Amino acid sequence: MINFALVNRMMQAYVWLRRIRHCQGFGIQSPTDFSFVKDVVNEQQPYYAYSEVGQGDDWLRRKLGQLYLRLANYVQPAVITDLVGYADYLLAGCHKAHITSHLAASKAMDSPSELRPSLIIAPADDAGPQLLSCCGKETMLVVEDIGRHQQQWKELEQWPQVRVTFDLYYCGIATFNPQRAKQHYVVNF
Repeated sequence: MINFALVNRMMQAYVWLRRIRHCQGFGIQSPTDFSFVKDVVNEQQPYYAYSEVGQGDDWLRRKLGQLYLRLANYVQPAVITDLVGYADYLLAGCHKAHITSHLAASKAMDSPSELRPSLIIAPADDAGPQLLSCCGKETMLVVEDIGRHQQQWKELEQWPQVRVTFDLYYCGIATFNPQRAKQHYVVNF
């Protein structure tokens, strides 16, 4: 009989060891990106809402949910498009944001999308041209499960509008600010 909890822990350890040289922002030269990785992505201190959300979640959902909470707190978006089901974490991170689960609704609400910060969380299967049309310069895009969908993630990295990406294995983060130089980071998350 296969012990799936043990297999998950072994896989988690394997991913962590493969990325050990990318711990705590090592190799990131940009002060802004280093600060983002250290203070948002790999923050170790407990946030105010950790005890309120995700009590029954498995380790990966809780880990990603806490990351999304920190991202919502960091970005303070006007609109959050949640296509994967983390609304409880996202609302805990930014109470003032309007959460929608449809790309068309978020695009209509966020006009002009270039001026208002927004956060989009999508599965790797949806990372295509339709998703790109909803991303303005103040958008932070999170794509889940890029470890299994490396081809889609590599294509997203090559989009001309994408400026800075963070590969966290379990998810990827992309920003679209045209004033930034194109940069791709691998982070041990």
